Amino acid sequence: MKKWVTAIGTIILGFSLTACGSSGTATNSSESSSKSEDKVITVASQTTPMTDVVKVAAKVAKADGWEIKLVQVTDNVAYNDMVASGEADASFAEHKPFMEKYNKEKNASLVAIQPIYDAKVGFYSKDYKSVDDIPDGTKVAIPNDASNQGRALAILAEQKLITLADGVGTNGTIKDIVENPKNFQWLEVDLLNLSEAYSEPDVSLVYNYPTYIAKVGLKPADALFLEQKVDSRFAIQVVAREDNENSDKIKALKKAMTSDEVREFLEKDHSDTLIPAF
Repeated sequence: MKKWVTAIGTIILGFSLTACGSSGTATNSSESSSKSEDKVITVASQTTPMTDVVKVAAKVAKADGWEIKLVQVTDNVAYNDMVASGEADASFAEHKPFMEKYNKEKNASLVAIQPIYDAKVGFYSKDYKSVDDIPDGTKVAIPNDASNQGRALAILAEQKLITLADGVGTNGTIKDIVENPKNFQWLEVDLLNLSEAYSEPDVSLVYNYPTYIAKVGLKPADALFLEQKVDSRFAIQVVAREDNENSDKIKALKKAMTSDEVREFLEKDHSDTLIPAF
């Protein structure tokens, strides 16, 4: 009987040692995987040229041992949701006022980390070649979100087409228009759909970004007028969260996104649509 007990005990001990050995191997593998994952920076972006900039930065970061993983989304909310939830480390798709609007609406804590470029924005017209030719009572298509709408109205004010209340600057809405001498009718449209308004028969002016107006074959050189004074607050930014803004990942991302390679890409491939902001 004692022999059987001894034998069973030996078998159990051997199994335990084997199990411990397996556990140790799994732990080492998990640690290795974790270390590997720590070198991956997930960046959410929406469309070109933002996604192209991320790809250029990824090549730069690779030399320092970092992998930048691009996640492309299809709207102007998903990239912020991904960063806010921790699904992405950062985003590259928006300017600071738009980010601040998201923070306010979602009670989020996103942080603008680094401006990368200023887009050349302005108004386009399929029917008119001069500001003086724009008729009274015509429709003007502008963004329906407050941050972009304020910028669009400020550009119209630069052209003396409207007058805004004192002090509103680029923060105005149509409620802040105090003089509208041409009696413009306001067509408020989602930013992603503004290019479609260009083809409407009764719309004389359409505000837009180079990225979106390109859908109808236009570029800033085709605009009736562009923003005269660039407001740096509207530079397209790298955005992270308060809880990771000082992390090694974000520092590495910032370094890659402000590299000579990215600047050269912006200046050589996109000088007609944007201006580097770093």
